[in-house]
Amino acid sequence: MKLITWNCQGRFRNKFNSILTQLPDILVVQECEHLDKLLSFTNDNAKDFLWFGHNKNKGVGVFSLGNYQFKLLKEYNPDFKTIVPILVSDKQTDFMLYAICANNPSDKNNQYIEQVWKAINYYDELLQNNIPSILIGDFNSNKIWDRKSRIGNHSDVVSFLEKKEIQSSYHHHFTEEQGKESQPTFYLYRHQNKPYHIDYCFASKEFINKIESVSVGKYEEWISLSDHMPITIVFK
Repeated sequence: MKLITWNCQGRFRNKFNSILTQLPDILVVQECEHLDKLLSFTNDNAKDFLWFGHNKNKGVGVFSLGNYQFKLLKEYNPDFKTIVPILVSDKQTDFMLYAICANNPSDKNNQYIEQVWKAINYYDELLQNNIPSILIGDFNSNKIWDRKSRIGNHSDVVSFLEKKEIQSSYHHHFTEEQGKESQPTFYLYRHQNKPYHIDYCFASKEFINKIESVSVGKYEEWISLSDHMPITIVFK
């Protein structure tokens, strides 16, 4: 199973051919246009798809390009507009996918990683059940920006998930520490000298133990399309 998460920085209808060359089974796209503008993509490529957001130009799109089917969980809380719990199924397996774009302008003091913190606490029971989980997307966060005076910073989120045996696939695969990543996923203003790692795929131990590869898109290949690089995770 190959998962790709990518913040496409809008206008996905003009960019999807580039990501299709990577042959994902499941694709999670942040800052994705509403499906009304993606009919040529969904009609020709997607076996199943969902979209969420408060801005029709910058939501979260989740697309099955393989044999997986999606079901939005009844527990979905629209207060966390773009942190979405989805049951993913095929003939062999079921798992929970949390599609994430951590950006809620209506919650000004808790706009970014705090949204993830609130969501994982709200979905605590779902994260405790027997179905493996994957939390994937743009977290808009890194340990280097921890605000120690406030509960719900990046390290709090990582610790909360680790207690549930859910780890970052990138950090596990490359044996790197949070906040000391060698491969950026985002370039501020698209400047190569302003790199940050803010996109993640956290996965339950059932998936972590089956990682085949993790890769981050290269600046030279993707910067003309977006300030974010796609992250690709392949599970055996």
